[in-house]
Amino acid sequence: MPGLLLGDVFPDFEAKTSTGKIKFHEFLGNSWGILFSHPRDFTPVCTTELASAARLSNEFKKRDVKMIALSIDSVEDHCRWSKDVMALHPEQAASPLPFPIIADDKRELSVLLGMLDPDELDKDGIPLTARCVFVIGPDKKLKLSILYPATTGRNFAEILRVIDSLQLTAKKKVATPVDWKPGDDVMVIPSLSDEEAKKLFPAGFNTKELPSGKNYLRYTPHP
Repeated sequence: MPGLLLGDVFPDFEAKTSTGKIKFHEFLGNSWGILFSHPRDFTPVCTTELASAARLSNEFKKRDVKMIALSIDSVEDHCRWSKDVMALHPEQAASPLPFPIIADDKRELSVLLGMLDPDELDKDGIPLTARCVFVIGPDKKLKLSILYPATTGRNFAEILRVIDSLQLTAKKKVATPVDWKPGDDVMVIPSLSDEEAKKLFPAGFNTKELPSGKNYLRYTPHP
């Protein structure tokens, strides 16, 4: 995503949304945030994605993550589309969508954040928004970016798993290995010496022996 790298302060834009106007940093407050974009309202993959995000909204709330979506249609379309989204889960059908949708009908934010998919065009030949995910920390800096093509839906359970890792590793000097889930063992980061690790991790750590003889695979219980 040109011009926006991990660790950069996320742009503090103003926008119209399905729940009113916002200033992005003010909307986030001191919370974590996730902004996820969609190619268009009333489209099949987007509808399933928003329904999944809505179903998991309480899980994001538990993690103090503010959710906000973006699509290139109008506020009016967003409000009508939201009813379709919520209808996918009958137990929630009467409830409002639990997060706002930004109306980027002029594609200004999509251009600013590098979210256009050149291979997916609307009926006028104009690029649609790709499926981007941005996770922003309480310091307003970009912690994660994922870019999917318009034709591939996202896995919001995986996004929650990644946020669990981001929040843990922001506080502890650990890294999370492949397929890690909360409660699993974590890894001691390479920059810590064994002596430092012993002080930081009272539960100790296990070092896996490797053919190279290098002791870099060090596992410790979830802190």
